[in-house]
Formats: sequence, structure tokens, C-alpha cells
Amino acid sequence: MKIDLLAFGAHPDDVELGAGGTLAKEISLGRKVGVVDLTRGELGTRGSATSRDEEAAASAELLGLEFRTNMCFRDGFFQNDEFHQMALVAYLRHYQPEIVICNAKSDRHPDHGKGSELVSVACFLSGLSKVKSQWNGVEQEVWRPKAVYHYIQDRYLRPDFVVDISDFMEMKMKSVLSFKTQFYDPNSAEPATAISSKEFLEFLYARAIEFGRPIGAKYAEGFTVEKITGISSLFDLR
Repeated sequence: MKIDLLAFGAHPDDVELGAGGTLAKEISLGRKVGVVDLTRGELGTRGSATSRDEEAAASAELLGLEFRTNMCFRDGFFQNDEFHQMALVAYLRHYQPEIVICNAKSDRHPDHGKGSELVSVACFLSGLSKVKSQWNGVEQEVWRPKAVYHYIQDRYLRPDFVVDISDFMEMKMKSVLSFKTQFYDPNSAEPATAISSKEFLEFLYARAIEFGRPIGAKYAEGFTVEKITGISSLFDLR
């Protein structure tokens, strides 16, 4: 299966929080989109690995993803090493995405920056002919995405570009709230966390408003880049 856009998240819900609106928008335009979660989020204070699996599946169905898979790397302890890099190389070569998006380069949770670097390295290695990989026992062809973009998460990072998600903000929030154990629920008896308050949901709206305002959009999501990006015309810019 060749897809257009492959999104990686260190934990289930990272992709929804950072780029859920962008994924929903691209899917509405006919793009084939998949998600790879690196861990099951088993160290999270609320919920469990099993509940996170169920919530991730619910969000995938809501967004209309082509597929969603979990690498089952160790939450909190996975590394940017050969084992983890080669596991991702196989997925990149199998799905052959044109664009990859992944975690913020630096963030409150150390897994986010670590996951960002891991995906970036894997994307480079995936394009090297002397790096060999297999899928179901068959040697794979090389593949390197055209671009790797990093969504912005808890910490404010100045975006290199933003995507207008005004028509998809509510879909983004529905996908986020698919993770029922993680976010605000006045009836939950689970311990409070940095993301389980009502104020955190308000923060998501505020961040989207902040990124949308410079381009005259109600809501937007921000991304950083690894290399200079180009456009065909000055008139494509907002």
C-alpha cells in the first residue's frame, strides 16, 4: 500500500494533538493517510496500554485513516539506535509516503524529541541503497520521503508554516477526545495530570487561534521544517 502522508507519534494521541486537523483536512482532499504510534503509552498516569489501543482505534476510524499501527517500543525507554531505526525503515519502504510528519523536535515529554529524531534518521536511512531491509521475507526497495515536518506540541515553538484547519478544528477535537481516559472527564476518578483538565482543552483552542491569526484563519496547526521549503509563486502565500 502506497500512501501520501505518514504521521508518527511517540504516544497514541500525539498525532491528534499536534496535527489532527491537518490529517482530517488532507483526508478530505482524497489523500491516503496512515499513522504509526511508536509506543502504547503504557507509562501514562491515566488509563492503560489496552485502553489506549482501543482509543487509538476509535480515533483512526473517526479520522478515516488508511491504517494505524503500533510499533510497541518501550514507552519512556526506546532509543534512537539501529534496532529502532531499522524497524521504522521497513515501514517507510513498505508504505512509501510522500510526506512524513512527526513529533516536535523539543518538548516537555522527552519521548517527543527522541521520537522526532528517531523518525528523521529513519527517513534518511530509508533512502540509502546499502541499507537493507525486508518485509515478510522480501527485500525492499529504497524510499525516502520528499519532506519531514514536525508538528508543535506542548512547548511553544515558532512555526515555519501553518496549515489552516478552520473547517476541521471540531474534527480534531473529536479525535483528541476519543482518548477518553487521557483528557477532561468530570466523572473520572483517575489522578489529575497536565493534560486532563478542562483548561488543557481550552489551551488547544487557544494555540490553534494563535497560529491561525497571522494568516487570517480562525484555527491553524503549526509545523517546523528540516530544510528550506519552496513554493511555485509568491501568490501561493497567505
